[in-house]
Amino acid sequence: MGIVDEDIDRLRSTVSIVDTIQQYVALKRVGRNWVGLCPFHAEKSGSFNVTEERGRYKCFGCDKGGDVFTFIQEIEHLDFPGAVEHLAAKAGIQLNYTTSGQSEERSRRKKLTAAMNDAVEWYHQRLLEAPDARAARDYLRKRGLAGDIARQFKIGWAPDDWDQLSRNLGAPTDVMQDVGLSFRNRRNKMQDAFRGRVMFPIFSESGEALAFGGRVLPGSDDPAKYKNSSETPIYMKSKTLYGLNWAKADIAKKDQVVVCEGYTDVIGFHRAGVPRAVATCGTALTEEHVRLLKRYASKVVLSFDADAAGQGAAERFYEWEEKHKVEVLVAQLPDGKDPGDLASSQPEALVAAVDKPVPFLKFRLGRTMRGRPKDSPEHRVRLAEDAMAVVNEHPNKSIRMLYAGEVAAELSMPVSDMVRLAERGTRRPAIQVQQKRSRGPIQNAEFAALVLLVQDWDSIAPWLLVELFDDDVNRMAFIALGEAGGDLSKAIEIAPPDAVDILERAAVADLNLIADVEARTLIGAACRRELQQRVRVIDPEEMAEDRQARLDIEALQDTESTRALAAAESLLSWLHRRSEERSDGEH
Repeated sequence: MGIVDEDIDRLRSTVSIVDTIQQYVALKRVGRNWVGLCPFHAEKSGSFNVTEERGRYKCFGCDKGGDVFTFIQEIEHLDFPGAVEHLAAKAGIQLNYTTSGQSEERSRRKKLTAAMNDAVEWYHQRLLEAPDARAARDYLRKRGLAGDIARQFKIGWAPDDWDQLSRNLGAPTDVMQDVGLSFRNRRNKMQDAFRGRVMFPIFSESGEALAFGGRVLPGSDDPAKYKNSSETPIYMKSKTLYGLNWAKADIAKKDQVVVCEGYTDVIGFHRAGVPRAVATCGTALTEEHVRLLKRYASKVVLSFDADAAGQGAAERFYEWEEKHKVEVLVAQLPDGKDPGDLASSQPEALVAAVDKPVPFLKFRLGRTMRGRPKDSPEHRVRLAEDAMAVVNEHPNKSIRMLYAGEVAAELSMPVSDMVRLAERGTRRPAIQVQQKRSRGPIQNAEFAALVLLVQDWDSIAPWLLVELFDDDVNRMAFIALGEAGGDLSKAIEIAPPDAVDILERAAVADLNLIADVEARTLIGAACRRELQQRVRVIDPEEMAEDRQARLDIEALQDTESTRALAAAESLLSWLHRRSEERSDGEH
């Protein structure tokens, strides 16, 4: 099933690639080619070339290239059939399809979207010109939504009459019913679905009219403040985002999308100079929405009360972050303010909120801890347990451990206790404060390893695991360095205070260290510590592995480096298996 090849070839030969690309890029003729700044990556000198004779484009900066269909796919984020249909619509070329069923389905869709587009224009002109829309114009003016804003977003007015749209639009009755514009009343007469409402049209990402959201004017006795289109053959709420057609270019440019709750919130962000906002259409954010947004950006900024749905929503967001490789963040707006109001009173607050969003877990944790008393041990323990319950919602152990350090620092509690809870990942953490271990030879070996990591990362990093670090602060320092990829400045930014002190001391330490010797010392210490906890093991296979581990510990001191390094590798594998088994047992 698809578009017939002859129509694709006809379109390719008819459409000018230069004319098409010039709608998106300023091109200048240079010899036989046209040159401009590439729309797919930032550059200061033009490396984007277009050749009309061959119908091709090529960027010598980012290496993107292709024909006119490829360009539309890239710039409009469409699949190949969508790009062909996009160009055919602009060129006025009728497409044919390879099966009658497919052709009929697409033909029906075009009829439905054509009726919706006509309805958008009809409602819009009523708002601009009709005497009965004066109250609506006054309302929109007070909200900052009149004039150019109303025209940009095609805001309309549905008259408070029974059937004006049904009588005047000119679309077939079955089409009007299928798209939810009209219905048959008890007297079998066609009646308008929307009456006496300001109309916000909802478009597909490519600009097809799909549905409406209607709002009554203040003072109306209609109990339903908002009325939204029901789902239709062309409109599925879980796959549609209001404003994506206007926002997608800036979303792709900034690699960030702002997700709001309502239509006026989206428009408010546009008014404030943030044109990358979209809104769900009366539903919660779905995985289909995230899959759609991932085509444009990797950062999803929530501009609504993202904490309201609690743990269930948090687990979905973390799952989507991992599955779709997106980052879910939260824009923190002034309390009690929505984007629509802020666009008029504090537009700079909207800009600041999306310029500095916080990770979703950080937002959840802040909401949990804000305003809670910390004036007694009982209060701090109770707050720590609640905070760690939120932290442990996250599936990534390393992230949990980093946030555990923040909780400990905030509540002046031992880092080791919070980290232990984060490692276990229990959803109902109970605080059992243990005495802080004193530093000894093991911690000295750990510090030596950290010195090497900070000063000569490549010399020791391949030998280190988090299980090698018994001291809690040293472990947090190691995790921070790992998260930062060895970058000391970044590690200091994300590490808890105690670990920052360790990192700063490691950076200036003047020690004569040999990487493989220090690594073997640390591995031996960690494995001896592990063996001390396994004296009651009775499983024959595990006992055999433990015996081999003891032999490998002795081999670490072998003068033959090959045998010593092989023993170190074997011990690292053994230690990691033991840690994984313990983690599985705790869950």
